[in-house]
Amino acid sequence: MSPADRVAAAAQAAVGVPFRLQGRDPESGLDCVGVVALSLTAGGHEGPVPAGYGLRCGDAARYRSCWAGLADADGSRPGDVLLCLAGPRQLHLAVRTPAGVVHADAGLRRVVERPGALPWPVLMAWRIGES
Repeated sequence: MSPADRVAAAAQAAVGVPFRLQGRDPESGLDCVGVVALSLTAGGHEGPVPAGYGLRCGDAARYRSCWAGLADADGSRPGDVLLCLAGPRQLHLAVRTPAGVVHADAGLRRVVERPGALPWPVLMAWRIGES
C-alpha cells in the first residue's frame, strides 16, 4: 500500500469519531486538523501540527508551513490533503478518498465521509510521497 493509500485509509477509519475542537485523539475526538494529522502519520509523515486556532482563523500560510515536505497537489487523488474555504475566514481541512472526502463535521459532531464533489473551494492541496 502506498503512503497516499495509507493516508486515505486512515481517514476512512476515523469516520464516526466524535468531533472535538483541537482534538488529536480518536478516543476523545478529532477536528479537521486532527483527522489530517492522524492520516498523515499513518502515511509515514511526521511534522508539526497546527495548534491554538479557533473555528475562524483564515491563515492559510500557517497550514502550509506545518506540513512542509508534502508536495503541492491538485487535490484529485486519494490521500491528498485539501485546505478549503468553508466560510468567511473559515478554513477547513479534508482528506480525499476514492469516494469523496473525509472531514470532521462540527455540525454533525463527528468525522464523516462526504461523497462526490466538495461544496467549498479548495485553496491548497498537498500530497504525501512525492517531491
